[in-house]
Amino acid sequence: MLQSYRFTVAERFIRYAKIDTQSDPVSKSNPSTEKQKELGVLLVAELKEIGVIDAQLDQYGYVYATIPSNSAKSTVPVICFCAHMDTAPDCSGKNVKPIIHKQYNGDDIVLPDDLSQIITTREHPYLKGKIGDDIITASGNTLLGADDKAGIAIIMDMAAYLLLHPEIPHGKLKILFTPDEEIGRGVDKLDLKKLGADFGYTLDAGELGTYEDETFSADGLSVVFHGVSAHPGYAKDKLINAIKLASAFIDSLPKDEWSPETTEGRYGFVHPVRMDGNAEKVTVDWILRDFNTSRLTAYADYLRERLAEILAGFPGARAEFAIKEQYRNMKEVLNNHPQVSQYAMEAIEKAGLTVKHSSARGGTDGSRLSFMGLPCPNLFTGEMAFHGKHEYISIQDMEKSVETIVRLAQIWEEKSAS
Repeated sequence: MLQSYRFTVAERFIRYAKIDTQSDPVSKSNPSTEKQKELGVLLVAELKEIGVIDAQLDQYGYVYATIPSNSAKSTVPVICFCAHMDTAPDCSGKNVKPIIHKQYNGDDIVLPDDLSQIITTREHPYLKGKIGDDIITASGNTLLGADDKAGIAIIMDMAAYLLLHPEIPHGKLKILFTPDEEIGRGVDKLDLKKLGADFGYTLDAGELGTYEDETFSADGLSVVFHGVSAHPGYAKDKLINAIKLASAFIDSLPKDEWSPETTEGRYGFVHPVRMDGNAEKVTVDWILRDFNTSRLTAYADYLRERLAEILAGFPGARAEFAIKEQYRNMKEVLNNHPQVSQYAMEAIEKAGLTVKHSSARGGTDGSRLSFMGLPCPNLFTGEMAFHGKHEYISIQDMEKSVETIVRLAQIWEEKSAS
């Protein structure tokens, strides 16, 4: 299947990667950056060009589109394929220069715009299995944006293929491209009724053949430290430095556990992600993550205890402690819909791949969509080393992802009653 098809996924991805769509966690607008809509406008135009007549971009930066059913069956569930348009705030997404390394030979990849940026097989062992593939990287000054413009390109190529091949039966398919996923706001303004899907799949996982039906549960934490300001020349017995207060709190946490740099597998973490302020007032934002949702409460209780101990050492200081739910482990919902997982893994196998059933040490739009009523696990794209300058992706991995979701659309139609 698809052997004679001229895939468009690589050229689409390169085109999308060049558009700066970085989201902004400080912004209060929706989307957080207007530049994300630039990609949305392009995607709507391309969808209409291939025959998706209802494609539209709304005021909040969401792209909605429909591939009508061509099935004789009336009971086929409506399936949504979803990817996000924004890139992470962690690394610049401006002036991305994608480079294709044809027939990768297994050597370390030196990025030309910054020769100190080297993608090594020691740090990225997945590359060892990609010898002979065509690898796309950035040039050394930016991230690449495969997370998640690869997912977008894969869905777009799937749409192009199905519209070129009406003989392949499938039910109604919904396409959804979201803004602001990287800052945890990817579905804040989503109109689920307008989307009109029964089940969904995000295209936002990494290695070839990967299927993820479990994510972290996540809370956000903000701790605001209030000190007492005083002229430093006359500060004795007056000044309470909020910067030192915040630093003492952070330093009081365990050094060999509870942090991203010391955990892996099914271990969660607490992680300070942003600090802002001065001697009088400092705000520290945190993320709390664990596969076991109840552990988030344990993390928060522990942090409250540490905070109380630190404040006791700074008489006259005070602090505010605020927890906000971000998303929950999608497996709690997907366990009730086993066919969603069954059909996805069958599609991967029909594409000639071995299923890598794994748990995501992070979240996707699917985490929140699942709890909003749209069960939505995550499928592979090939994106690797995301959020940094060493990001890379195999074109052949992307093409296999296109084949997988074409097969997945077929399977939903085949398994439905007449």
